[in-house]
Amino acid sequence: MEADILKLLHEIRDRMGVIAPKWVSIKDASIMTSCSVSTLRRAVQKGELKASHKTGKLLFKVLDIEKWLND
Repeated sequence: MEADILKLLHEIRDRMGVIAPKWVSIKDASIMTSCSVSTLRRAVQKGELKASHKTGKLLFKVLDIEKWLND
């Protein structure tokens, strides 16, 4: 049921032309998920959540965050 609601919300967002940013900072990811920065860092260390380290900061794809939340 929850997955169906998320799917519908994504379809509505796409039709409205609102596009979520591809990458977000750890602070923005924390706000999006209501998880602490420490929890996100732990998930990255365990390999549960994908993140990029190329810029020297942790950056997350919005789709990866949503996938992690739904698992």
